[in-house]
Amino acid sequence: MLRNYRRFFALAAMFAALSLTVVTADARPSSSFGSRGSRTYSAPPPTATAPNAARPMDRTMTQPTTPTTGQASPIGRPGGLFGGGLLGGLAAGFIGAGLFGMLFGHGFMGGMGGFASILGLLLQIALVVIVARLAWAWWQRRNGNQPATAGGPSLRQGLNGGHGQPSPMLGGLFGGGTAANASPPAGEPIQLQPEDFNAFEKLLGEVQTAYGREDLSALRSRVTPEMLSYYSDELAHNASNGDVNPITDVKLLQGDLSEAWREGSDDYATVAMRYSLNDRIVARDSGKLIEQLPGEVTELWTFRRASGGQWLLSAVQQNN
Repeated sequence: MLRNYRRFFALAAMFAALSLTVVTADARPSSSFGSRGSRTYSAPPPTATAPNAARPMDRTMTQPTTPTTGQASPIGRPGGLFGGGLLGGLAAGFIGAGLFGMLFGHGFMGGMGGFASILGLLLQIALVVIVARLAWAWWQRRNGNQPATAGGPSLRQGLNGGHGQPSPMLGGLFGGGTAANASPPAGEPIQLQPEDFNAFEKLLGEVQTAYGREDLSALRSRVTPEMLSYYSDELAHNASNGDVNPITDVKLLQGDLSEAWREGSDDYATVAMRYSLNDRIVARDSGKLIEQLPGEVTELWTFRRASGGQWLLSAVQQNN
């Protein structure tokens, strides 16, 4: 009887392992990959289309940089116990005189002419310090030398980077999502035109369709070299598994701008997009359906263009 139970449990464990292996092999992982310039490691502002936080980058070629505070360096002041300058020299001399008196048998007050003299001298030093500080503060105010602070006013940027002003609707697809930032991130905000959003919608369909056809030549002219390397890896993985991931019928349902900015000679724009598609995994040899993937997806796509150039896809982030 015990032997029969052991056989039963062994068979059950074998079937469980096989089923887990099949699911793991067939399922296509969702990941965030690419680069968003200096904002690669900061989350895009939420929008009406993608209100949840974007998933951080799982794969990126952008190296993290050490953040700078943006604060002005303090004015250099002499160090030491008493500081430098005339006051420091006087104070050090007074203490030195007292110690000199102790060494030669006059006591600590001997070298200074008694307790009353040292007390009056300390009072004079304190008055000089106070007057000097007041004079320094008055001079700073008069010359307008205010300390520099990091950050800036909080802005609510609309679709085109305006101050809370909604932008024209583009076919009812791109709305006027806004985002509030406690401090402005790196890069100068830019304004986008309707033709920019038309380009984003067109790239959405072309990139997905080219990936589904495994057409690297078509992808090369629509994505950055970094993104092309990631898509090539995924296609090679599909080929190794003996399956294909055809994607058809891509249609944008809703979209809005998360942020748009300029870094040097490059422009960036991160757009939240909810779209429908026919997303399947089929056997490469027979075309038999292996898995039907969800027909609606919400992602954040970041596009990049050189000055005067065309937009290219530079990052895709999943919306949690």
